[in-house]
Amino acid sequence: MRFSQVLAFSGLAAAIEAPQGEGNPYVAKFNGFVADTFGAYIPSPNKHDAEAAKETKESDMKMTVFTLNNWKDTLYEPVQPDATEPEEWWVLISGRNKSCYGYCLQVEAAWNESATVLAQRENPPNMGYINCDDQPVLCNMWSAGTGVMWVFDMLPPPADIDIHLKRLNFTTTTSEDILDLVNNGKHKMKLHEGAFHPFHGWVQEYGLALPLGYLFWILNVVPSWAFMLIMSFVSRSFMNRNMTARPNPPQAPAGAAAN
Repeated sequence: MRFSQVLAFSGLAAAIEAPQGEGNPYVAKFNGFVADTFGAYIPSPNKHDAEAAKETKESDMKMTVFTLNNWKDTLYEPVQPDATEPEEWWVLISGRNKSCYGYCLQVEAAWNESATVLAQRENPPNMGYINCDDQPVLCNMWSAGTGVMWVFDMLPPPADIDIHLKRLNFTTTTSEDILDLVNNGKHKMKLHEGAFHPFHGWVQEYGLALPLGYLFWILNVVPSWAFMLIMSFVSRSFMNRNMTARPNPPQAPAGAAAN
């Protein structure tokens, strides 16, 4: 196996084992390796424009852009250590042409309008946004589809975190629809109890969320012929190693043939 392959897998393994968050150097190192090595061929698994995100946060929408590195810290940031009432986060899962085929434009516009209205309230809810074109690994590790609203009821750890989901209609959703959901609570939304729950799903509890996120991302961006080529290289490498390690047959003693 080539050195670059070893480096890639070792970086991924380190990223998998290390805790997630803004301060995780292994995730950043692996993402940097992927971007530098394969950036010309495949999209980034963790694209983030810090300046644009800051402008969005400071705009009239007061909306936070989630990334693979910051999502957990961001969700817990407004939660007080002694809080007994959950801190709500309303997060839209969206995308552009690759993940949403351009259908998310109306939903996104309605979301932005409602965020601007909600930001004017005395106690506004926390508003967030994830673009699956920019954050494919994050969307895959949550098994999150585009055009879906996620509502997080955040309490201090180790309290359970309830998440409610609501799929929004791509063509008919308006800001009034979103405001109605915020105003009338979550009784119209489905409680997330699946394996990919970001906090309590068994995929997360067994440490499989991040590696599966990368795996699904790779399966989406790497063409089938590339997998066949990789398998060919791997099988050939094993065959060559076995041939090299096989002991030579014993040699007949000198003069045995003459006798």
